[in-house]
Amino acid sequence: MTQDQWNADRYEKNARFVSDLGQGVLDWLAPQAGERILDLGCGDGALTEKLITAGADVLGVDASPDMIAGAKARGIEAHVVDGHALTFDAEFDAVFSNAALHWMKKPDAVIAGVAKALKPGGRFVAEFGGHGNVAAIRTALSSVIEARTGIKNAPDAIWYFPSTSEHQARLEAAGFSVERIALIPRPTPIPSEMGAWLETLAAPVLASVDENLRPTIRDEAQELLRSALCDSDGNWTADYMRLRFEARL
Repeated sequence: MTQDQWNADRYEKNARFVSDLGQGVLDWLAPQAGERILDLGCGDGALTEKLITAGADVLGVDASPDMIAGAKARGIEAHVVDGHALTFDAEFDAVFSNAALHWMKKPDAVIAGVAKALKPGGRFVAEFGGHGNVAAIRTALSSVIEARTGIKNAPDAIWYFPSTSEHQARLEAAGFSVERIALIPRPTPIPSEMGAWLETLAAPVLASVDENLRPTIRDEAQELLRSALCDSDGNWTADYMRLRFEARL
């Protein structure tokens, strides 16, 4: 992306559930007092605060200036950093990430940077979108965008949703030992209509088309999804599939 597509206020309104559902991966991390931890893709820092509460010494990094401003407003040490180009050298006991790695389309570069950032024996614990994540949503967006613009498979250019075997192989190639890895189905109620979810969490996909077309694509994708993801009371559920892992050097 050539510009920041994220908006911290919109994220707070429409996507706070992303960090609220991060307890499971936090439990896998089990942060300890005094540990130095890198939060990769920290967003606005809502989950980072829990690492700090546990007594860890935490640095948050994210590619979005607006999200980093939100993290700093919480009093968190945080910097704008591209996850594909980490420059840390044996500084951290652990690298943690929640709901961010699927935005990083060069996973081998990310994993190599994490390995370099960790101290010997350090651990990498993360959760992100895995194979099958938001499959219905991606299909609807692909269909509408192709019909309106001729661009095929637009979401595939934005997201990385691997299988467990694919991601484990990438981790092992970088020298990690994968202690556990799993795909976790997580149908997730969302606090808004699907259009607001698309504007917030598929913002980079919508940004790939002409600005004047985005409202139409949003609305048409929402209508395609209504029968599958919206119940008779008007409640929407996103078809999430999360990949969670713990790996050590």
